[in-house]
Amino acid sequence: MTRAGRLGAIALAAGCGGLGWLVGPWAAIVAALGLAAVAAVLAQPFRGFVGFALIAPVIPWTTVNVGVRVTLSEALLLLTWGGLAWQACRGRAPAWPQGDTERAMRRFMAWSVVPMVAGQFVVPPLPADGNGPVNWVRWVLNLSVFFLVPLLLTTPQRRRALLDALVVGFALLLALSLGAFVHTPDARAMIPLLADLRYAHPEAVQDIFSANYARMASPWVHPNSTGGALLLGVPVALFHGVAEGGWRRVLGLGVALGGAAGVVLCGSRGALLCLGWFAVWLAWRRVPYAGRALLVGGVLAAAMLLAYAPARERLLSLGQGAQDASTSVRFEEYAHFHEAAERYPLGLGFKAETPATGAGVYGISNLWLNYWYKLGLPGMLLFMVLTRAWWREVRIPGQLSAMKPAQALHVGTLGAVLAALLTGFIDHYFSFTQVLIALFWLVFALSLQQARQAAPLPASPARP
Repeated sequence: MTRAGRLGAIALAAGCGGLGWLVGPWAAIVAALGLAAVAAVLAQPFRGFVGFALIAPVIPWTTVNVGVRVTLSEALLLLTWGGLAWQACRGRAPAWPQGDTERAMRRFMAWSVVPMVAGQFVVPPLPADGNGPVNWVRWVLNLSVFFLVPLLLTTPQRRRALLDALVVGFALLLALSLGAFVHTPDARAMIPLLADLRYAHPEAVQDIFSANYARMASPWVHPNSTGGALLLGVPVALFHGVAEGGWRRVLGLGVALGGAAGVVLCGSRGALLCLGWFAVWLAWRRVPYAGRALLVGGVLAAAMLLAYAPARERLLSLGQGAQDASTSVRFEEYAHFHEAAERYPLGLGFKAETPATGAGVYGISNLWLNYWYKLGLPGMLLFMVLTRAWWREVRIPGQLSAMKPAQALHVGTLGAVLAALLTGFIDHYFSFTQVLIALFWLVFALSLQQARQAAPLPASPARP
């Protein structure tokens, strides 16, 4: 052991002994484990990234206090970046990616400083005021997952380990959510568990579960957030299993089937429609076995909708138009959107999280318009430039019928991002919802990495 290692061990032992004397043995043990975890991540940043992939799907909003109250998922991301900074100080920093998509992301993140500063001065007090700079830092931290993928997933073994953790995290989410639903379909039964997990804003959790108590509960709290998370998890888990085989294939298939059931039971209409679109897209592109999977999935979804009345009524409410409560709110948001765009030309910024309606300020249930609303028109345009740069790199022009197992993850992550973007026409949760957007940018970056590494698929035959 080096001299620095011996000094570190002595300091850790002395600190744990002092804690045991001050706060008791159990608290000292917990603190020692926490310190050991922090040291492990700082020494190997990849461990923090794997930890994030494991816990973000299942307990996304469990909070810790690090001077400010943040989610455990975000704390792990912060530790991971701390580890990378420590590696840089020791001359071991990995090379930063310099592609067109990365440059577009840096411009997008740089512009967000302008609405963040402007919002501090031009936005009047609102019911959900917050700390604008802190909210901005948390948002940027979630987006930074996009850069962690090329910086840390430098080998196939590392990528496999992270995807294993991600799929296991979604499996734990489904075990908890579906298990609680089978025990009791009343979503309010999960409130005490989330309180024990130190979820912030317990009054909001109470309101959401009380208003939607017939829809499957999950640690993502709002049913639409649950649907959004599963919309990312199902394709990634399925195609990770296809790419790897063995127990990963069994787990991936289980997560895909359980996730599809979870989307139906949580009653997220947007997620259900976009998951259906994803299955149709796979069949249209002639991905092997996609047609049979679409047929089986359609039969199972229809059976679940027939058996579970709340989910059936939720889906049928799409045909009610403005008579449906959530649809009428969306119409009202669109009717008032121009007022917000005119009042805040540089965007609302990060000072306030607006309700759907309240205090004369409306939200907007649209991914792109929500970027306009929060970051101004330049912010929305920069996001569009970013997605266009991504699409030029990841699109697959060849025949998916010739897909090999090594190319499966490319197809799965691409489809997951496209399905997530499709939900943007009717919802906004992939723009500023903490932790959920980190998972979105994780899958986004994985699709980019796979596109750059995968061998090209055979060209489509020329039409006569």
